[in-house]
Amino acid sequence: MATTATASGATPQSPEDFLSQPEFAQVSRDVRPAPPRYRNEIGKFSVHRSSGCIRCGRCAQLCPHGVHVRPEGYGLPIRPFDYRCLGPDCAKTDHFCIGACPEGALSLTENPVFDTLGDYRWTADLLVSNWVMAETGHAPGPHLNSETGDSGGGFDKLRLRFPEAPPGDLRREDISTELLLNRRKDDSRPKLKIDVPWYGGGMSFGSVSVYTMMAKARVAKAWNTFSCTGEGGYPPRLVPYAKHIITQVATGLFGVREETIQRAPIVEFKYAQGAKPGLGGHLLGDKNTPAVAAMREAVQGFPLFSPFPFHSVYSVEDHRKHLDWIAHVNPNALLSAKVSTPVDVDMVAVGSYCAGAHIAHLDGSYGGTGAAPNVAKKNIAMPIEYAINRVHQFLVDEGIREQMTLIASGGVRTPMDIAKAIALGADGCVVGTAELVALGCIRCGNCESGRGCARGIATTDTELMDLMTTQWCTQRLVNLYSAWREMLVDILYRLGLDSVAALRGRTDLLTHLDYESNAAS
Repeated sequence: MATTATASGATPQSPEDFLSQPEFAQVSRDVRPAPPRYRNEIGKFSVHRSSGCIRCGRCAQLCPHGVHVRPEGYGLPIRPFDYRCLGPDCAKTDHFCIGACPEGALSLTENPVFDTLGDYRWTADLLVSNWVMAETGHAPGPHLNSETGDSGGGFDKLRLRFPEAPPGDLRREDISTELLLNRRKDDSRPKLKIDVPWYGGGMSFGSVSVYTMMAKARVAKAWNTFSCTGEGGYPPRLVPYAKHIITQVATGLFGVREETIQRAPIVEFKYAQGAKPGLGGHLLGDKNTPAVAAMREAVQGFPLFSPFPFHSVYSVEDHRKHLDWIAHVNPNALLSAKVSTPVDVDMVAVGSYCAGAHIAHLDGSYGGTGAAPNVAKKNIAMPIEYAINRVHQFLVDEGIREQMTLIASGGVRTPMDIAKAIALGADGCVVGTAELVALGCIRCGNCESGRGCARGIATTDTELMDLMTTQWCTQRLVNLYSAWREMLVDILYRLGLDSVAALRGRTDLLTHLDYESNAAS
């Protein structure tokens, strides 16, 4: 679909105008194959076919993973889709193509490009695992570590304790992953409930492609959850999905209008971002296109800054005035306060409760994209795994834990991370980078530049944006969500728990590798 000024949101249109376009067709949560945009995605192994191949097609007949394909009319199987290969693990099965080739024309090696991917938090295994889930809708094979990274800390050092005994008569289909967002007593606002214990994080119009935002909105509708606009305004294209869109009010107030607040089921005040607490948002001038400038009511081509903090909020009473403003404009909206994790984050969470918030959203320092400066990400704020439990315990001690929904974000990469966050005391999580990875992100770290994202995900450049389509992006995210729920249900089943609510605060099911090693020594 060609990108035009209208497609980017510069020309106001009614929801009915947008609904007539193909990308607004009904989307379901059904898993469908969503192959990568590139013919042969990067994988862990490489499969080579030598000139000794006699075109017998046995490899294509044997492989259940689609590595070998011989399309109708082709005498020779086409080049292997080796990114799908399970590697040496496949040798234990009866469909190992390398050993079954009658001419020995196939060979298997490790892909040298694989080791160049990722970083300590987002390892090559995690990136490729995410791509597999986005393509297939199911967990990857055992050849990939889809649960932890190699950061040496955070969620990577925590492990769940799975009992050895079977879970009795518990059935996977009976396990609930629902999450209630409004827990306040005597509150007249809707008791919103989502089908999975996570929702999409704020990604601003201007920081990511409008197709990325559209896909996030569509998967939120399909999975009965939410996606957040970020602080860049509310593009008209999102209006048809308004029931599943959280609108964000940040310090820059970009695109904040009465009508956007009135249509929102949840309004999120962003007081700080975990990846850069004490620093406001910053959109470079080359990403401030005419469409972005129109949405943010700014001047095209100039860099845009969000100040820190809200200069109208210096106390709980000021915070309450903010929330009262939203409640007056939209009496049905739930109120969320997104904060970073300073040492007094527990007091901040209680202050949010006293101000009238329904959701305390803790954003840790492990999150953020390539646009967040490392000096902020690595040196400011409390690690999210400490903040979650600290806030949870303090809310319990104050007797208000059951009236607040505690949401964690900032480095949540996998269903295992979600389970660990909930066991620490969160009710659910917000995901961000994982959604971008599902769309093909390779973590190059050039998100802040107008033409920095070579894959067209975090860009406002019209040429790069057209590398993707809304339909393809949507199916990739639908598949990812399906795989995540499948994996989360499996975790709960192995723990013998019938719901995510039963996992909340179960620190007895967690262990820390450092403590185990110290005890052993």
